[in-house]
Amino acid sequence: MLLGIVIGVILLIGNWNVFSKAGKPGWACIIPIYSNYIMSVIAFGNASHFIAYIVVTVLYQITISTGSLGLLVLVLIAAIVLYILYIIKLGKAFEKGAGFIFGMIFLPFIFMPILGLGLSYYVGPKKIFD
Repeated sequence: MLLGIVIGVILLIGNWNVFSKAGKPGWACIIPIYSNYIMSVIAFGNASHFIAYIVVTVLYQITISTGSLGLLVLVLIAAIVLYILYIIKLGKAFEKGAGFIFGMIFLPFIFMPILGLGLSYYVGPKKIFD
């Protein structure tokens, strides 16, 4: 349990610094839905990802309540694609390379604190293939 608390605190500090480096209030990382909106603005420059996230969340709730397994699989695939696009855009906004972005996708509990506490700086939203 202590290890979980330590990891949680490190993640909180890392995310707080990611928000601060992007010129956003650090405290916004602790407010659940608002933090998703701010991260969408940081990575994409607008709320497009946040709106897609809300749509996928609502679709997920609908598929859970109806019990449609086929639709559930499609919604989960859409959620994974949205997550990967978000991480790629976030990495590009901090001028990180493919290796670091790959690490952020599969080991976010290690690479997000590195992004926040490291020497990286925020340059703003970039195209994925820049």
